Amino acid sequence: MSLYDIPLRTLSDEPTTLGAYRGKAVLLVNVASKCGLTPQYAGLERLQQQYAARGFTVLGVPSNQFAGQEPGTAEEIATFCSTSYGVSFPLLEKTDVNGEARHPLYAELTKATDADGEAGDITWNFEKFLLSPQGEVVGRFRPRTEPEAAEVVAAIEAQLPA
Repeated sequence: MSLYDIPLRTLSDEPTTLGAYRGKAVLLVNVASKCGLTPQYAGLERLQQQYAARGFTVLGVPSNQFAGQEPGTAEEIATFCSTSYGVSFPLLEKTDVNGEARHPLYAELTKATDADGEAGDITWNFEKFLLSPQGEVVGRFRPRTEPEAAEVVAAIEAQLPA
């Protein structure tokens, strides 16, 4: 099964898949509203604004698995993201990224290695995976790597289809 085929749900509880983003570069990020790294939403939104017209999207995946830092309902998450950071990129439903209830998407994503060759569990909120326009994982960036870090921007630009 390709990443494009894994069933997902949007934050508004609509069925979707990554296939909806076929042909685009996607930066998939597990996000949280009450984390010390939450200000990364600002950088993620700037990337969305800068590259959306060139075939790119950020895709946020709320998760409450790290110190309960995403406790809100779908409506509360959506309101927080739009009012606090002006988020315009799509968000998926709250998802388990580790453990027995790990979503099948993250079962696949966590096989990818980071720049140090390390794969495995998501280490904290705001871990980032870059997907090529063909739906392959081409980059993994750990939580403390800022969205607009040079290595992230270079990786995104290398994947832009337009």
